[in-house]
Amino acid sequence: MKAAYIEKFGGPEVLTYGDLPDPVAGPGQVVVDVVAASVNGADPKVAAGDYKQTKFPLILGRDFSGKVSAVGEGADLAVGDEVFGVLETGRDGTYCEKLAVGANVIARKPAGLSHVDAAAMALTGLTAICAVENSLQLKRGETILIQGGAGGVAAFAIQLAKHLGARVISTCSTGNVDYVRGLGADEVIDYKTTDFTKVVKNCDAVFETVGDDVAMRSFAVLKPGGRATFIASGPTAPKPDRSDVTALRPAVPRERKYMERIAELYGKGVVRPQHVTLFDLAKARDALGVSAARHFKGKLVLRVR
Repeated sequence: MKAAYIEKFGGPEVLTYGDLPDPVAGPGQVVVDVVAASVNGADPKVAAGDYKQTKFPLILGRDFSGKVSAVGEGADLAVGDEVFGVLETGRDGTYCEKLAVGANVIARKPAGLSHVDAAAMALTGLTAICAVENSLQLKRGETILIQGGAGGVAAFAIQLAKHLGARVISTCSTGNVDYVRGLGADEVIDYKTTDFTKVVKNCDAVFETVGDDVAMRSFAVLKPGGRATFIASGPTAPKPDRSDVTALRPAVPRERKYMERIAELYGKGVVRPQHVTLFDLAKARDALGVSAARHFKGKLVLRVR
């Protein structure tokens, strides 16, 4: 099979496009012929060695969409099923034409959703659901600030938060204001012209997806008793600089029920496919470079077949 992989750590330039052995389905697994694979912010960090993987060659990527082509013993899917999902925790390996994955962590793709859009929605949707519904436990009538609204996870979170009945404030750059407003945000703040801490206050919750100094500054907009959850500040949430708020780091488990929740939200029209920039698998190095630079709208997706 064709794959995009690394044989040493480094920047996007270390990514190689070539041939690797086809996978085989073990017990409880299926082999999926990948149609599209998503590019995520973690991928450049994996390539750089930040996650300490040491087994080479290492195929990058965590979420995908495609069609089942082989079924291992005990797997409850069938050859021909169109599926999408995220690899098991701690695994990478979706920048390729075929992959083996546990059937219990993936789900059937909604018929009306393209493989490209399903791949774009898998890890972003999983993360947003775990952050907004599980970690923050956002409730109707609450106000939430979602940082970095043009990004993949934040874009899903905006739509989900509106569905839950919250008032949504979001930040983004000048060129993405209309895009983020179109996702349903009630108020959009251009961070290039406005300091969000000067215009936002008394939020019940913050979902922080940007990192750096934005993370610590986010505590300032919370009301007493408020809570904030962080996905761009490492494996643990930053320690609050005030004692009357709670900092959380969402757990993001790989379970089929979350993929089915994404499918349910899509089927109800709660979330819609977001802006996607497509690259062919052979150009995965270019996509990784764009991801590493961080400033783009929506999702980067590899077209595999």
